[in-house]
Amino acid sequence: MPLGCILQYAEELKQGTNTEIGPKNFFEIAYSLLPPSKSIKVCGNEGKVCMKSSNTPSNGVLFLLLTLWILLGMISLAGADEKAVDQAPGRTMAQQAIKTAEQWNTTNHTKHEVLKQTFTSGPQVTAACISCHSEAETQFHKTIHWTWKAGKNEKGVQMGKSAYSLNNFCISANNEQDKGCLSCHPGWGNKTEATNCLVCHGSKEINWEESFEDFNVFVEESEVDPEMKELANEIQSEIQLAVQSVTLPTRQNCGSCHFYGGGGDGVKHGDLDSSMTKPNKALDVHMGIDGQNFDCIRCHTTSQHNISGRMYTTPAYKHRKSLIEDDLTSKITCESCHSSTPHKSGSKANDHTDKVACQSCHIPTFARVNPTKMSWDWSTSGKTKDGKPYKTKGAFGKEDYLSIKGTMRWEKNLKPEYFWFNGSIESLTAADPIDPSGVVALSHPMGDRDDENSRIFPFKVHNGVQPYDKIHKTLLTPLLSGPKGYWSTLDWQTALSNGSKALDLPFSGEFDFVKTTYVYPTTHMVAPKDNVVACNECHIRDDGRMANLAGFYMPGRDSAGLLDTLGWLLVLGSLVGVSLHGIGRMFTNGNEGRVNHGRQDE
Repeated sequence: MPLGCILQYAEELKQGTNTEIGPKNFFEIAYSLLPPSKSIKVCGNEGKVCMKSSNTPSNGVLFLLLTLWILLGMISLAGADEKAVDQAPGRTMAQQAIKTAEQWNTTNHTKHEVLKQTFTSGPQVTAACISCHSEAETQFHKTIHWTWKAGKNEKGVQMGKSAYSLNNFCISANNEQDKGCLSCHPGWGNKTEATNCLVCHGSKEINWEESFEDFNVFVEESEVDPEMKELANEIQSEIQLAVQSVTLPTRQNCGSCHFYGGGGDGVKHGDLDSSMTKPNKALDVHMGIDGQNFDCIRCHTTSQHNISGRMYTTPAYKHRKSLIEDDLTSKITCESCHSSTPHKSGSKANDHTDKVACQSCHIPTFARVNPTKMSWDWSTSGKTKDGKPYKTKGAFGKEDYLSIKGTMRWEKNLKPEYFWFNGSIESLTAADPIDPSGVVALSHPMGDRDDENSRIFPFKVHNGVQPYDKIHKTLLTPLLSGPKGYWSTLDWQTALSNGSKALDLPFSGEFDFVKTTYVYPTTHMVAPKDNVVACNECHIRDDGRMANLAGFYMPGRDSAGLLDTLGWLLVLGSLVGVSLHGIGRMFTNGNEGRVNHGRQDE
């Protein structure tokens, strides 16, 4: 067998590219490449001696082939071991978790007759959808994406945007009376009767309200002007194409609301903005189009239209399980795919996973492409120039003052703040009393070091200044949009009164402003492994990332008095001992050299 063939075969074994050649095939190939061997035979009846060719290998050749096979096997195992060492087990497990076939469909929506009809309104589209998907709307109407209600807290107060929850951005949806908020509700326009299935399942962008309005107008005008009929037909074709363009939810679908929450791109979440629609791997290793290219539903799995991942009034998960432990577990945690020991065996990073969330190391900064809003001061709103509202722009080309909203601050490439977090966030409601003498924590992570479900977790902390009732000591919920809203009137008294009525809450008529904080967990914008948080960013005496966390000892950050003193004495003693030993050896070697030299002279 030529040496070149053997070396090539060995390389293929090591790389794992040759998986079909076994021992039997190996020997068959080797035999075919051997030169014919000569053997002495007695030929014919005359007893003549003659030479005869044969491909049957001698015992020596067989021994050589067997030795080569063993050596190649060792090379193959070495290559496999090398791969196992090079790749962390958490990465191997994640690769297996996402190793699925390409998506496939059992239907072609362009062939359904019910989707070829003339559509004149949104609810008509919904009726067409549920004519096949009979249970979809019933299921969806029970989810928080539709109701905007998240159950009651420990005090029995209803939570959610459609109830008493509030924030320090746009403050409140006023029981859905603030119609400006309904632009992110999955109904048709500002109505909440029928579900717009295509908010989540449509792949074609279209302005539904404008399209239906134009179509109906052109149809009506076509009775007088026949040319309007052609325009109406063009618009109807666009509507039908959008209705038939059905897909699983994509980043574009989810992001149409979640990237623009709070009234603009990147206002609320520092790790969710329009840059995540088509991110590169450097921005997010999971969602990068040049990486894994995950859509949101890869991790945010669903059950009867309930989408996993919400972590406000209740935890996003009850147990930290990997898919190996439970193949039906939600994929919402890092452990689901990467396990609780994702790093190489013996790696110090594995010793952190019981106390430090993966995100704390793997999301070094947020808002890395687009800026995010970090503060909003409502108390400065209401100013005018020449009797008219105005606005100004500051850093990053973002508005830093609007008469209707007040003063705002935007920032980029921000380090998160860190808190102990068990998956739940404690939030105040418009019905809860506050202490206005200090900063009011409108929301705060739950958890502590002694809670086995808690981890040190990264957050965006948004600072606000918002109105409160001076008599009742409660936060107020102004009505913002509409003809009687603050954005139209710039009248706090009227806006606060109408907002309180919408939630059936008392308003004394006396108000002032109070400083507040609001937290958002940071779970997206996972950086490549080469850009993770370095050890000395946390384990450092001054200005470390986790300087605000107390109650435990962190090497490099904290001092331990007597223990530190003993440690330094041990180091100093070691240095003195080594130095004395070295000096002693120098004198000893010098004396031995003189003695040996004297002996040579003798």
